[in-house]
Amino acid sequence: MTDVNEAPAPDAPGITLGDMATMVQIIDLCSKRGAFEGTELSTVGALRTNLVNFVEANKPAEEAPVGEVPAPAEVAEEDSKEESK
Repeated sequence: MTDVNEAPAPDAPGITLGDMATMVQIIDLCSKRGAFEGTELSTVGALRTNLVNFVEANKPAEEAPVGEVPAPAEVAEEDSKEESK
């Protein structure tokens, strides 16, 4: 037998429940801003529902609710920051 020094495998990229919750927020913001055409809404809505259901089924009990959209003041702040760039 030969001694083989195996380097530990690098961490594989992954998606967390937090990432999925953020995806739901992005979908909500894009929808509010009119980013989707009518023919796309059912597909986007179905994806959003799947994400919310998955996160709800797998989240620990103490996490914040999923699918919450930032308050309008936060959205307005973000928009004004982007416009000033």
